[in-house]
Amino acid sequence: MMVTVFYDSMCPLCVKEMRKLSRWDTQGALQLVDIHQADFSVRFPDIDPSAANRILHAQDSGGQIVYGLDAIYVAWRAVNKGYWVKWLRWPGIAWFADKLYLFFAQHRYRISALLTGQARCQQCQLK
Repeated sequence: MMVTVFYDSMCPLCVKEMRKLSRWDTQGALQLVDIHQADFSVRFPDIDPSAANRILHAQDSGGQIVYGLDAIYVAWRAVNKGYWVKWLRWPGIAWFADKLYLFFAQHRYRISALLTGQARCQQCQLK
């Protein structure tokens, strides 16, 4: 079963991350879904797009919904790069990493503006 990542296509850094994951996905293990698609709620009625806009959501290969850094880890693991981020889930580090992730998620548009010169995308494309 595939891993589905529900991402914010209006966030330049989020789109950049999804592009990277897409390039690494040589086995077709990921489905990247823009939460801003017009038919999102019809296609994924169990995912609240407002909640998914506050914190990254993913559905792991077992069908479980995971959030934040757990979603990132599941996605990276699906493309055989999980070892690069696994340490973020280690006891003692996970708590701090989660707090840092939540800060990033809340301020991602400002952080994007600082790092990319663009706060929001109007038409960011994965490819």
